[in-house]
Amino acid sequence: MSGIILHQYDSSPFSEKVRVCLGIKGLEWQACDQPVIMPKPDLTPLTGGYRRIPVLQIGADIYCDSALIVREIDRRFPEISLFPTGNRGMANVTELWADRTLFQSAVMAIFGTLGENVDPAFIKDREALSGQPFNVQAMKALVPFTITQIKAQAALLAEQLANGQPFLEGDKPGLADAAAYYNFWFIRTFSPGLVDRFDDLPQLDAWYDRVKAIGHGKRSETSAADALTVAKASTPAATSILPSDSALGGKKVAVAAADYGRDPIIGILAGSTHTSLTIEREDASLGTIKVHVPRLGYSLASV
Repeated sequence: MSGIILHQYDSSPFSEKVRVCLGIKGLEWQACDQPVIMPKPDLTPLTGGYRRIPVLQIGADIYCDSALIVREIDRRFPEISLFPTGNRGMANVTELWADRTLFQSAVMAIFGTLGENVDPAFIKDREALSGQPFNVQAMKALVPFTITQIKAQAALLAEQLANGQPFLEGDKPGLADAAAYYNFWFIRTFSPGLVDRFDDLPQLDAWYDRVKAIGHGKRSETSAADALTVAKASTPAATSILPSDSALGGKKVAVAAADYGRDPIIGILAGSTHTSLTIEREDASLGTIKVHVPRLGYSLASV
């Protein structure tokens, strides 16, 4: 076994991005299903309060945010790269666009279409997560405009595929494909009939089918209790701190997402790279846990 535990739920779009990456690599992994809304009593002891999904667990190392998760998977299991041409920049830019611009369009389309059928408990939870009103009526009014935006963004992807290549970077799939794909999967799964196919963009639909066919690797299930047991029995990997972060090294700090889900993770700064930060925590039940977050989009402050 790879030791990969993915804390997720099946309807999570960002989990789908990770699942496709696991499929590209053909990895074995365990799904640990977590609640869609708070409380998440079996997740926050691992993360120190971080509540967003997905979360990757390998022993007592906990990786938050799908952007960091996919890079850690690629680092640990490099045999089939998520950057098949070596052009990490193109994949990184595609992911940023998909996670922000395209994702916001997908959210507006899905929840605007669902309208009054959205569970009030879900609305309340997402308002707490974002710190902003989750106004489904406003989204409903914007659905026609949002559909035009999704189709325009689909056309951008179709241009990348116009030369007949099967995937966004060429002959092999990678992170760029997983990142672009999951938003169309999200829309087509939860708002069927909205933008199920693009008749005038046949290369886009053929690409979507190819990425879907990749699958999710070799998935099995595990319980939250078993995942906690794994963490308790494990020792996190050694980490080091960049010289530029040495002033905070070994000191108590707080890291938090800068956009939404800003629940801080508090502990000792135990590691840093140009792209990540590592917080060491002592949990009364689990022992020493290291929580890793991306540097991009996360704040770091002394406590």
